[in-house]
Parts: sequence; structure tokens; C-alpha cells
Amino acid sequence: ELMSKRQRKKLLKQKQWEEQKDLRRQKRKEKRQKRKLERQTKLDSNNEGNDQKRMRREVVPSTLRLIVDCSFDDLMVLKDVRKLHKQIQRCYAENRKAFHPVQFYLTSHGGQLKSNMNENDKGWVNWK
Repeated sequence: ELMSKRQRKKLLKQKQWEEQKDLRRQKRKEKRQKRKLERQTKLDSNNEGNDQKRMRREVVPSTLRLIVDCSFDDLMVLKDVRKLHKQIQRCYAENRKAFHPVQFYLTSHGGQLKSNMNENDKGWVNWK
């Protein structure tokens, strides 16, 4: 069969790809095992671990209070309300992870912000 130069190149590349398939698979397997060993040695060296529960016990609450007044959401565009919601979510999450968490309050929570939070994040009602 007559074959163009381009077709021959494609076939050659295809054959090389198939021949090297096992080699690539082996490399991926070795890489996974290497990462697994690194994780195990890291955990062994760090006896207490980075367990969330352990971190929670070491938390010392702060006397600072952070109050977010949400009464102005009726003056905001829906886009800004969504941004505010994301910022509140981020603040709450970071505060939970903090070693000295502040007392976090939302006031005048209603209107557009409340409906947006109900729509996009139903878990906010369980916040402490």
C-alpha cells in the first residue's frame, strides 16, 4: 500500500505509544508508591498527627468579637450579595480552623442575603 509520509509518521507514533504503554503504567505505579511511602514516613515522624480533633482540643477561644451587620443587603445588587455570602462563608471557615477563634456574629440577617444562603448553602443553619 502506498502511504503518505504523514500517515507513516502517525503509524510510527501510534506503535511507539502502544509499546511504551507498560513503561508509563509502571512509572505511574512507582510514583504512587513513592508518594504513599512519603505520607507514611511523614505521619510516623509526626506522632501526634494533624488530626482535626486534636487541633480542636488545643484551641483557646479569643475574647474578641466580630459582628457583621447584614442590614444593608437591600441596598446591594444581587451580585454583591453573593460576594458577601462567599466572604462570610470564608470568614466562618477560617475562624473555625483558627487556634484563637473570635466570637463571630451575623446581625440583621434577612432579605436577599438569607434567601441566597438558603438557596446556595443549606448548611449555614447548623453554624455555631
